[in-house]
Amino acid sequence: MSERPGQFGFAGQSRELTVLFADIRGFTQLSEQLRADALKQFLNQYFTPMTRIIFAQQGTIDKYVGDMIMAFWGAPVDDPEHAHHAIEAALEMLNETQRLSQSFIRKGWPQVRIGIGINTGLMNVGDMGSQYRRAYTVLGDAVNLASRLESASKYYGIDLLVGERTHTLAQPHFLWQEVDWVRVKGKQQAVRIYQPLCRIAKASPAQHAQVQQFQQFLHALRQQHWQQASTHLHALQQNHPTNALYSHYQQRLHTLHTLHTLHTLHTHPQTGTAA
Repeated sequence: MSERPGQFGFAGQSRELTVLFADIRGFTQLSEQLRADALKQFLNQYFTPMTRIIFAQQGTIDKYVGDMIMAFWGAPVDDPEHAHHAIEAALEMLNETQRLSQSFIRKGWPQVRIGIGINTGLMNVGDMGSQYRRAYTVLGDAVNLASRLESASKYYGIDLLVGERTHTLAQPHFLWQEVDWVRVKGKQQAVRIYQPLCRIAKASPAQHAQVQQFQQFLHALRQQHWQQASTHLHALQQNHPTNALYSHYQQRLHTLHTLHTLHTLHTHPQTGTAA
């Protein structure tokens, strides 16, 4: 930017960008376990490598809020691969967090786990604020969705959730698992959300098979083929007993099947059987 200042500006624009929110899981409880000086060191040692990763992947740090990092790609420097680079950063951040946890434990600090939400869409980007303080930031529905995806990742028990447009742009680079089809607040149409599992070049045949079977489960579930869905999910849980997403869907499958059965009995009582 310093070499070509005429090509950049901080005036407001509307552009398609990718935004990332990363948050430490259970930070309130974690912060209560540390003294103020230790908490400062903890956050500094967490933020530094996370920021280094974001910069290495051409991202712009928007802000730190408590334990949360907000970053975006595609401005002020144009980046045609903004979705790809954001996901690369997220995967590296998750790997780095695992390494940090081990060093934190050796210091007597709590281990750390993060959740990340990423979304791509049309955003307003520019220098915004008041006459006292301004910041170069992004605003818009697409930004809000990224924040909601980060929060929703806790609900599904996974570390990284990605929006539909991000998936479309970065699809060739990663092995993807569709997570759900959700209706976002303020939107009429449902959107698909995804989990990038790894770079496609590093995906094993077992991972490809796992993704395929989970997609078959989702199809059976949406078609209300309960037995078929149960068979697929049982096989997945047998092979991956600690997978929190599969546990989430086990509960949902049970609930949906029960509600469907009750509805059928209420609508067609003659089909019920005596106890």
